[in-house]
Amino acid sequence: MVPPEQTQQAVGYPSLFLLVVLGALVPLVPTGALVSSAAVVAFHQSSPFALPAVFLVASTAALAGDTALYWLGGRGLGSRGGTRWLTRLQERASPDQLASARRKLDDHGAAVLVVSRLLPGGRVPVMLACLLAPMPLRRFVRADLPACLAWTAAYQLIGLLGGSLFRRPWQGVVAAVVLTVLAGAVPGLWRWVRNHPAPSEGPRTGPGG
Repeated sequence: MVPPEQTQQAVGYPSLFLLVVLGALVPLVPTGALVSSAAVVAFHQSSPFALPAVFLVASTAALAGDTALYWLGGRGLGSRGGTRWLTRLQERASPDQLASARRKLDDHGAAVLVVSRLLPGGRVPVMLACLLAPMPLRRFVRADLPACLAWTAAYQLIGLLGGSLFRRPWQGVVAAVVLTVLAGAVPGLWRWVRNHPAPSEGPRTGPGG
């Protein structure tokens, strides 16, 4: 028996908020897939406010999680021995990624946060670059707001696509998760192809050459 929509919403929205916040703090929760799946469920509900509610909850949670992580990392910069949160941020950003993020931050300013939020693995290096700049927390929050809105909209669109392809919500959730995984894998695959070009064939020579 499927629980009524009111029960789904009463349980689903707080769960979505907490999981997205947790996913912003630790890399173990697939927040993009969560937002896409929630959008599928909302798509199949009768309430016209279900999809806007998912967007509001997810974007607010993403901003809250980013803000908390930035604040925790900033505390590490201000202390003599650092903190484990700052150490974790540094471990999740390679020197090359951090150097690239700092260049982009210098060239484009805080607008780079929007792109970094949409690229898998791009959020933490740019956040760390903002910390080292250093960018005040209030300015980071203002710049991160459109990034979180764009991120939520992108994954909600994936969920809408998955929900519109199938009549049953669970089928749409599976489709949305698959689409989310594929969307996350494309940038990494593209970087691998760029860094590993196909070997060019040398000039052919005859038997005596």
